[in-house]
Amino acid sequence: MPHILIVEDETIIRSALRRLLERNQYQVSEAGSVQEAQERFSIPSFDLIVSDLRLPGAPGTELIKLGQGTPVLIMTSYASLRSAVDSMKMGAVDYIAKPFDHDEMLQAAARILRDRQTQPAPAPAERGNGKAAPVAERGVAGGENANGEIGIIGSCPPMQDLYSKIRKVAPTDSNVLIQGESGTGKELVARALHNLSRRAKAPMISVNCAAIPETLIESELFGHEKGAFTGASAGRAGLVEAADGGTLFLDEIGELPLEAQARLLRVLQEGEIRRVGSVQSQKVDVRLIAATHRDLKSLAKIGQFREDLFYRLHVIALKLPPLRERGPDVSEIAHVFLKRQSARIGRTDLRFGADAEQAIRQYSWPGNVRELENAVERSVILSDNAEISADLLGIDIELSDLEDDEFIGLPPQQGGNNNVSHDPTEDLSLEDYFQHFVLEHQDHMTETELARKLGVSRKCLWERRQRLGIPRRKSSVASES
Repeated sequence: MPHILIVEDETIIRSALRRLLERNQYQVSEAGSVQEAQERFSIPSFDLIVSDLRLPGAPGTELIKLGQGTPVLIMTSYASLRSAVDSMKMGAVDYIAKPFDHDEMLQAAARILRDRQTQPAPAPAERGNGKAAPVAERGVAGGENANGEIGIIGSCPPMQDLYSKIRKVAPTDSNVLIQGESGTGKELVARALHNLSRRAKAPMISVNCAAIPETLIESELFGHEKGAFTGASAGRAGLVEAADGGTLFLDEIGELPLEAQARLLRVLQEGEIRRVGSVQSQKVDVRLIAATHRDLKSLAKIGQFREDLFYRLHVIALKLPPLRERGPDVSEIAHVFLKRQSARIGRTDLRFGADAEQAIRQYSWPGNVRELENAVERSVILSDNAEISADLLGIDIELSDLEDDEFIGLPPQQGGNNNVSHDPTEDLSLEDYFQHFVLEHQDHMTETELARKLGVSRKCLWERRQRLGIPRRKSSVASES
């Protein structure tokens, strides 16, 4: 059982964090300051140290040296975010901004401990993997079913194609634009690109452009000089500077203000930055990976995104498919989540019932991996029995939600004595098959019978008729009256 040391002077926060970690199968010790931690414990004996940045006496960064290689996760308030970046330069393995949710902390701890087990501990100057991933981008990392060195679960053809591109692109310094819906795992792709690159030992700094106020974004990214604006009592390095030698991941780059876009363009064109309030530029060596769920090309056409920046970013474009297009990956990911959540509460007997398995396969998952992870967590918490039923997932299943590959159930010739013939070797798409079957049999079958043979509801059958332009025959209408 991993042993974690919490160093936090706020008793309420320290106690809450301890309970959270203990509920998730971690052994936890705690201290209110660096001095107390030194007096009570052998600091290098821990597997992970989680420390507040600002502590009475010595700052939390002192634990980096005292830990002698033990990874240190720094907690910081948003106001001291730049100090956290400085902490990473000193050797902190990661930082997490307060207030954080439980999932964010657990995911960060699990990832750091997993990385420590699978690779040698780097020297302090080489540490730093950027900001903890947000919930929407976490769900399919790691686990025994992860795809080798890529670290993402899934083996459907679109993902295999993505893995191939990642392996080709990662060793280069080309800019990459990752496109995909929210919750599909774009930061996981960015992290894979970083980990497989020559920059893997340098920091990967992750920035959610939508999460930083517009008035602060330029200062956060590019830093500022003392007196550059009200409250700037000291000069600070920005996140771009912190990523020097490594990778800068800008998530939701479509939300970046136009002024900041102009500054970012200079980074890409000239390889240099200028802090807010400074007249001097400085060189940086940064590989940029950006991600968005928006159509940047369309935004550029209407003046909401710089066209020159778009083409600078669009050197390599990687498309991450939504969960609904990943076929059997959905079940595989769901089972990984089930195993993970079951272990957290100490129940190893939990399994999905047949109806839950079917619901997971058939639901379209508009919220992608985030929604799937939340549904599995909900079902594990609410389950009274070893078998999890579909209703515990809390998703609204309608037969009309079925994807094309789920649309048609058993071929009609397998459904019993129905006098319907079908050549299984006929090269028809599912849409062609639907249209062919309905036109061939609607004269002597009612709508109810047609729907039953196709394995759908009458509502779904009607919707497909409307979409494909297949009118109901009079004889069919009459037979239903």
